[in-house]
Amino acid sequence: MTPRGVYVVFQRIGDDEWKVIAEVPRPPGLPAKRGRAAAIRIALGREPEPGESFAALQRSEWRNAQDV
Repeated sequence: MTPRGVYVVFQRIGDDEWKVIAEVPRPPGLPAKRGRAAAIRIALGREPEPGESFAALQRSEWRNAQDV
């Protein structure tokens, strides 16, 4: 079985500050945009509140970005 990948979920905590809050397995059967939104809900255990800001990146992309 091939792994689906993992999303790293971030929460914005300041203008230019982000905090890693979870790593979530990529939900199966969803296109990328919906998969990222689902990963954020899974990480939070709830729907995001108005005014909260989150991002989800594939773990492989997060690792590549750190190598720059």
